[in-house]
Amino acid sequence: MDYRKLLGKVESAVLPYFGGGTVDAPSRRLRVTWPVAPGWWRFEVKGREATAREPAGPEGLEALPRVRGHVWGTRLVREGALAEALALMPEEEPPRLSPVTARRWHDGTLLFEGVEFEGEAEEAARRALEEDRALGDARGVSASLRAAFGFAVLEAASRGTGIPFAPMEARARVLDVAREGRAEAERCLRGLAEERARFLRMQAEQESRREAAETRAWTHREHGAPEVWRDAEGREIARPLSGRERERWDALTRMRQEPGPSPFPGDPDGREAARAWSEREHGEARRNGRGHTRHTHRRTESDVGAWVERALDKAGARLLAQRRLGDGLVEVVYTFMGERFVTVVEAATLRVRDAGVCLAGADTQVTLESLPSVLKEAIDTDALVITRHV
Repeated sequence: MDYRKLLGKVESAVLPYFGGGTVDAPSRRLRVTWPVAPGWWRFEVKGREATAREPAGPEGLEALPRVRGHVWGTRLVREGALAEALALMPEEEPPRLSPVTARRWHDGTLLFEGVEFEGEAEEAARRALEEDRALGDARGVSASLRAAFGFAVLEAASRGTGIPFAPMEARARVLDVAREGRAEAERCLRGLAEERARFLRMQAEQESRREAAETRAWTHREHGAPEVWRDAEGREIARPLSGRERERWDALTRMRQEPGPSPFPGDPDGREAARAWSEREHGEARRNGRGHTRHTHRRTESDVGAWVERALDKAGARLLAQRRLGDGLVEVVYTFMGERFVTVVEAATLRVRDAGVCLAGADTQVTLESLPSVLKEAIDTDALVITRHV
């Protein structure tokens, strides 16, 4: 078989494009050669690259799983109080709390399909929302409609209090909000705000301890530390000098400060001693994650974007945007399980510095690739609290 012919084969496919650098075909994810407006497009596919050629109508929707629920903004709320984003919605916005259907695309995205006939329950819920009343225990209201109503009440309370929320954070209490109304919504939001404030205080304390430990360590490095110093993650960043190391360092210091013959035979200018000391120090820094070679720095500068995208793709998340923050850090914006997250990672290792959610101070124990599994557990146990709403 001539694989060159296979690699050069050009195919045509009609696919939904949601923005970003990739588009999903039924069996694989393709890289878009240049972005276009979100919508249905006819793509020219060559290898793993797709080029949008012209707008097209939807194709193959009837073979996709259908999902029903009630609309809240640009989300479909279904049983279990799950509020998932709807992609490619029509220009004419559906009435609030309308029953809608969607089709689940191969990557899990919900594609808006249409509005279904509504009954008296939708109109009653819409009127209660307009009059700022709770639903109470009204009969005939489906679970998805009740949850959509609760999210709408939370949204109004969020505007009034200035406290942001994500549906996944409030899912456990949204039915209580629907039953009790605005007062319960405000209690829910204040609880989220208090949890975020507590986390930020803990984060600031950890950072303060980290900086103090590093300051003490570097202060004692030239004179020998009285004990092993460790950073906030328990990594060794300084240790006492052995007797032989102390003698050589003192001799090297005297050599630099006083004119005269070198105290090291065979090393008259002290360069070899200085080089050995430098290699030991830099080797220790590399082992403890504090330093990177120039080659590594160049590699991460050019490859970090693709590395981030691959890590998220492997974890089942989709990259939306990224930007460098300085000090070797990168801010990554992505979607996972229908929610938007903002995480700060180290460019050289993709180790998490700030997960953007409450992890009880364990942010640095995970990487960008492993973080989504932690997020899934938090979502599944209704323990998710988002701290970075950007």
